[in-house]
Amino acid sequence: MKVLKVAAALVVAYGLALSAPSVLAQGNTSETYRQLNLFGEVFERVRADYVEDVQDRKLIEDAINGMLTALDPHSSFMNARAFRDTQIQTRGEFGGLGIEVTMENGLVKVVSPIDDTPAFRAGIKPNDFISHLDGEQVQGLTLQEAVERMRGPVNSQIKLTIRRGQQEPFEVSIARAIIRIQSVRSRTEGDLGYIRITSFTEQTDQGLRNAVTRIKEQLGPKLRGVVLDMRNNPGGLLDQAIAVSDAFLEKGEIVSTRGRRSEDAQRYNAKAGDILSGLPMVVLVNGGSASASEIVAGALQDHRRAILLGTRSFGKGSVQTIIPLGGQGALRLTTARYYTPSGRSIQASGIDPDIVVDQARLEKIDAPPTRRESDLRGALRNPNAPTNPGPQPGQQPAPQSADDTAPDQPADYQLTRAFDLLRGLALFNQRVSN
Repeated sequence: MKVLKVAAALVVAYGLALSAPSVLAQGNTSETYRQLNLFGEVFERVRADYVEDVQDRKLIEDAINGMLTALDPHSSFMNARAFRDTQIQTRGEFGGLGIEVTMENGLVKVVSPIDDTPAFRAGIKPNDFISHLDGEQVQGLTLQEAVERMRGPVNSQIKLTIRRGQQEPFEVSIARAIIRIQSVRSRTEGDLGYIRITSFTEQTDQGLRNAVTRIKEQLGPKLRGVVLDMRNNPGGLLDQAIAVSDAFLEKGEIVSTRGRRSEDAQRYNAKAGDILSGLPMVVLVNGGSASASEIVAGALQDHRRAILLGTRSFGKGSVQTIIPLGGQGALRLTTARYYTPSGRSIQASGIDPDIVVDQARLEKIDAPPTRRESDLRGALRNPNAPTNPGPQPGQQPAPQSADDTAPDQPADYQLTRAFDLLRGLALFNQRVSN
């Protein structure tokens, strides 16, 4: 009976007490308390007989974490320090390597590196697996423990062992840094706008609106469309994903969440007002686009507001609720699934782009000289030709030098295809309106 009281006290102390009604609802009160009795018995045995002295707090935190991580890869327990780090991260500044990670088959899996961070510059890629940290195996660690080991003093080094596809494992040394996330960046490309969202922090919605304002100020009425780049965007805050989607939609559902109980379902709808006034949009996604970025992509795709281009997204379609535990940390618990406006679940399937374009290297091919109509002897003259017609029949134009290529021509194949598609859409819309 003493052990049972210890187990019950431990459960109550960490805010996880089972009230009488909830236990009765399970229909098996005695079995529930028998299992709690088992927990208390194991806890006392470890305290008494384990080869080394173990702190009670660590045993309890690890037990709670084990319970949660057994549910799914995204549920976990955060102690007080980890909870503070999470709160800082959502504000857009934190310390570490700059990667969003999850756990898969006992290894740390990279969802996405964050732009302009140590991990990004070291060449870490989505879907990489981290098997060792400073030579020590990751297997056996919880996700939270692995994340804590990757954090550390600024400028200190950590060595990651990476498994990538069928390649042999290799090591990468990275210096830790303060990660300051500028979640929205923008520029103009001719008469087109380019907006990149790297994550969804508290500043994302306002950053997006500022970016659109700057693009409109630079291009004015010449603006013909916008590329929204969410590749390798690991997600973030749900309310920011909803706000970003709403910025481009006039009406309709943005996303719905459905949990265990039907009464907990929620739907989020757009308010009138499109900050681009219906201008064409192309959205870039890839395997590193997860969670909040998938919500935005799914909403814009289902409402036919944008064309999605790239590769299938990551497929994290679950909602995590962070529940503070009275100064003892917090519980990150998966409480619902996301659904796009058409009712599609994002979970494990991801968002398929409208046009699949794998990333590739751009390479100009030297084509052999070809003969044209103007090269034929006695070819008829074009009555609309300019006074200075250029090369005479039989002459080949002078070859272009490397300096003739625009210095800012993008080497990003997917982005180049997105700009080409956007120009085509703008041209088609212009002809239809005329």
